[in-house]
Amino acid sequence: MSSIDKQTVKNFLLQLQDSICRQLEAVDGQSVFEEDAWHREPGERLGGGGRSRVMKGGHVFEQGGVNFSHVTGNKMPASATAHRPELSGRKFEAMGVSLVMHPNNPYVPTSHMNVRFFIAEKDGEEPIWWFGGGFDLTPFYPFDEDCRHWHEVAKGICQPFGPEVYSQHKDWCDRYFFLPHREETRGIGGLFFDDLNQWDFDTCFAYIRAVGEGYTRAYLPIVERRKDCEFAERERQFQLYRRGRYVEFNLVFDRGTLFGLQSGGRTESILMSMPPLARWEYGYQPEPGSAEARLAEYLTPREW
Repeated sequence: MSSIDKQTVKNFLLQLQDSICRQLEAVDGQSVFEEDAWHREPGERLGGGGRSRVMKGGHVFEQGGVNFSHVTGNKMPASATAHRPELSGRKFEAMGVSLVMHPNNPYVPTSHMNVRFFIAEKDGEEPIWWFGGGFDLTPFYPFDEDCRHWHEVAKGICQPFGPEVYSQHKDWCDRYFFLPHREETRGIGGLFFDDLNQWDFDTCFAYIRAVGEGYTRAYLPIVERRKDCEFAERERQFQLYRRGRYVEFNLVFDRGTLFGLQSGGRTESILMSMPPLARWEYGYQPEPGSAEARLAEYLTPREW
């Protein structure tokens, strides 16, 4: 079994944040990420720090954030111990990169990516560690070409780690990013995994590196194809309406949001994933046969 190397994981995550920010700035061509570095002294709740980077008012991206955090704590929050009771009474470290990009153009999908590492330790006992993460795509006006490309990149990332990994992590993504009160998925899915430690440390670490570095290969070609599509107020209003679903999921169901808030994390960084504008409309129904109605066909899992 390979040894646990927390510092190497942290170094990779910092480099990943830098690389993704450079690539997103290049495709936007107008705005840049502003960094907000933060630090907390250890105490009863979370210690540690991070680099929150937010882009606003870009040519392509209305708002988005790419965050790195490395936090420590003496007690796991309820959102973690609820499904892992063996973590009770352990101190922990959590580090990761998380991003959400909200585009201006309704024909460009919203995207999310996260890779993270947890380790929970207790004197006299073996550490409990795992990786988690994934990426998913939330289109407003979907194109089959884009959906296929997104999933082809995801499948290529998984292939070296076993023929079953893509189908397992795709299915997990479809189940996780599901809004039961709406009976629909958040988007067209991608990859999602948690509690990843069934391989040795080095193999698990290699997998999250592949996922993190694969995100821009999956997303940027779609952005380039759609960023200059013409749209009008109708499409913009539908985009804002559908962003409301994103907010509903992140505030009600997302485990990462709950973990951060319950553990006393940095609220501004946790809620960076929220869109800058969204709207809700009572009893909204798209016109039958319209492009807006077509989205519903994509909000149930399918094979790409």
